[in-house]
Amino acid sequence: MRIQYVLQEIGHGLRRNLTMVIAVVVSTAVALTMLGAGLLMWQQTKAMEGYWYGKVQVAVYMCNQNDVGNAPNCSSQVTGAESAAIKAKLQSTPYVQQVILESQNEAYQHYEQEYGKTALGQNATPSFLESDFRVKLSDPSKYQIVEGAVGGMPGVASVVDEQQLLQPLFTFIHIAEYTAVGVASVMLVLAFLLIFNTVRLSAFSRRRETGIMRLVGASNFYIQMPFLLEGAVAGLFGGVLASGVLIGIKAFFIDGIVAPHLTSIQFIGWGPFVFIVPVLLGAGVLMAVIASAFTLRKYLRV
Repeated sequence: MRIQYVLQEIGHGLRRNLTMVIAVVVSTAVALTMLGAGLLMWQQTKAMEGYWYGKVQVAVYMCNQNDVGNAPNCSSQVTGAESAAIKAKLQSTPYVQQVILESQNEAYQHYEQEYGKTALGQNATPSFLESDFRVKLSDPSKYQIVEGAVGGMPGVASVVDEQQLLQPLFTFIHIAEYTAVGVASVMLVLAFLLIFNTVRLSAFSRRRETGIMRLVGASNFYIQMPFLLEGAVAGLFGGVLASGVLIGIKAFFIDGIVAPHLTSIQFIGWGPFVFIVPVLLGAGVLMAVIASAFTLRKYLRV
């Protein structure tokens, strides 16, 4: 096969259908950008879950004077004996790694740091807050074991799983992730159709040349190679453009603007791009080649 001829035909084909090629590149880039965004959101969700689930604790709040009569187990403020019994029960419960007591004064200090300048903080007193045990689990999903072990003991006002407080955030991220992948699927179909039409027009405009090549004994593969490579080039440029957009968003928007103001969120680094960028490039080329091959089977008959 003459490489020079194939390269010349690729250049001619791209120039003849420049407008359609640009449309293919842009639509492919949009589709792959959405696909890449979905993959990055999936990685971000995994990173956040790993980061926060490693920090979340189960809080066992004990009765204070305000809970008396308002909670089933609070006939009086928690006593020292009840507190010791609760701690002993927690330490003997499976999956419990660590139990830390937070006194009313310590809870008040944390509350004051959080709400000290607000009306809530100015009106609060140590007796207003509950002392609690902070329970660290080896498996955060086993929250129910802790609740079942101490939830009904005298002196326990409530058992709160901090993981549940984060669930709405993870749900929102999952919805955004699925939305991005759904939009990407629609855009990939549209890009496939554009590639289909571009290759069909290119094959139709060169039907006389391909007829002559067939008459002189050229193989189907030799005739079809320029068309396949044209689609591959367009798909590759779409993948490069999509990768550039995602890298730019990560470098300038996420790292430069968002991350400095949301220090409580553990954003992903550049590691996921090591496999996402090749995936986007490969997906762009593969999609274009498949669309081109499918088109040529029907329209490249001479």
